Amino acid sequence: MLKLTKKADYGLMAMKHLAEHLDQGACSAKDVADAYGIPQEALAKILQRLAKVGLVRSQHGINGGYTLTRDPRAISAFEVIKAIDGPLFITSCVTLRGECDQSDRCTIREPLRKVNESIEQVLKNIKISQMKEEPEIIEVQKPRVGKSADLVTLS
Repeated sequence: MLKLTKKADYGLMAMKHLAEHLDQGACSAKDVADAYGIPQEALAKILQRLAKVGLVRSQHGINGGYTLTRDPRAISAFEVIKAIDGPLFITSCVTLRGECDQSDRCTIREPLRKVNESIEQVLKNIKISQMKEEPEIIEVQKPRVGKSADLVTLS
C-alpha cells in the first residue's frame, strides 16, 4: 500500500504547526516536537532539510526557530513530501529512467504512470493552510412543527 514515510508525516505536521503559529514568530524544533510527541532530533533534521530547499527559514538567537518562507496557502503537501523523501514514485518503472526487467513485456506501465501522476496532482492541490482536522458535523433533524406525528402500531 502506498504510504508516507514517518519523516514526511513529521514534516507535514511541522509545516502545519508553523502555519498555525505565524503570528507568534519563530517556533523552535523543541516546541514543535513537544506539541506532537515527535522525536526532537528527527524533527530538527527534517526542519533543516525543509530550510535547505527554502520552505522554512531558520533564525538563530534567543527568539530563534523556524518560520515559513511563503504563505501557507502557497505551499503544497507535495513540495514538503518531495523535499523530505525525494520524488514520489509508486513503482520503479515510473522513475525518471523508467526501466525495469519487465519493460519489454509490461502492459501496466502507462496506467501506473497515470496513477502516479494523479497522486502527485492531488498532493499538489493540498495546501498547508488546508491541513487541519475538520470537526465532525452531525446533522440533527428538527421535529416538524405543526404536523402530527405518524403513529406506528406493533403487534
